[in-house]
Amino acid sequence: MSPSPSATSPTKRRSLLADTYRNFQHGSAALQSPFLLLVRLYWGWQFAQTGWGKLHHLNHVTSFFSSLHIPLPGVAAVFISSLELAGGLLLIAGLGTRLVGFLFAADMIVAYITTDPSALASIISNPDAFYNDAAYTFLIASLIVLVFGAGRFSVDYWLFRRRDC
Repeated sequence: MSPSPSATSPTKRRSLLADTYRNFQHGSAALQSPFLLLVRLYWGWQFAQTGWGKLHHLNHVTSFFSSLHIPLPGVAAVFISSLELAGGLLLIAGLGTRLVGFLFAADMIVAYITTDPSALASIISNPDAFYNDAAYTFLIASLIVLVFGAGRFSVDYWLFRRRDC
């Protein structure tokens, strides 16, 4: 007696499942560059706006940095404000993305250390305090572009024509 045509062997089912999963992986991988573009555009704009605002209120930023006991608060205020403005614009263009992501991640870690060290210290014991800090989403966006690069829709990609942009 032969098996019915609708019945499939376990080997064929595994092959079908593996093929389906491979197709899913391929399809979801195609979303990487559009996702990175959206992250860069949104967070680049957020950083650029923050830097622009700081540059227009340097005396307030300098006073705030002084209150946090940051060395050379005037120089630091100009540097961070310029970094956020220029870096945000570079992020939007996708130029020097991994370097900008690294600098922004360092900026956000320093922000945690100086403004809310208890939130940073509670990353394991009370993650809500860590997640609720204003620097959190900026840090995550910075780490995304640092680790994954700019994607295909970027100046980096077109300059270097590499898959790891």
